[in-house]
Amino acid sequence: MHLLILNGPNLNLLGQREPEVYGNQSFDSYFEELKLQFPLVQLDYFQSNVEGEIINKLQEVGFSYDGILLNAGAYTHTSVAISDCVKAISSPVVEVHISNTFSRETFRHQSYISPHAKGVVIGFGLKSYALAIQSFL
Repeated sequence: MHLLILNGPNLNLLGQREPEVYGNQSFDSYFEELKLQFPLVQLDYFQSNVEGEIINKLQEVGFSYDGILLNAGAYTHTSVAISDCVKAISSPVVEVHISNTFSRETFRHQSYISPHAKGVVIGFGLKSYALAIQSFL
């Protein structure tokens, strides 16, 4: 099983950014925990603040990986281009969000990715990623 975790804008600031919403742990630290928790899964990780780089990565792995965990951050609510890319690739995508987007600002209630995703995991903190991995097992 080969999975990619793909994080979008500002998720490189986890552990520093709004700890009351996102917690105090960096994603790099959590990624090491995930690799220990799922030793039989080959996990890769990519983060970018740039929409085009996210699309390029989706196209690069989207026909060869067993699955993609995509937390597109704010692009979830704005990017038709990422949505189109998720629709175009063959690797299944699980949309992941750390916070409960439905308990936040109204504009966060809309996702352009969800209609093309295998599933959506929202609101379980960093554990949302582990739940998404489990959906592939």
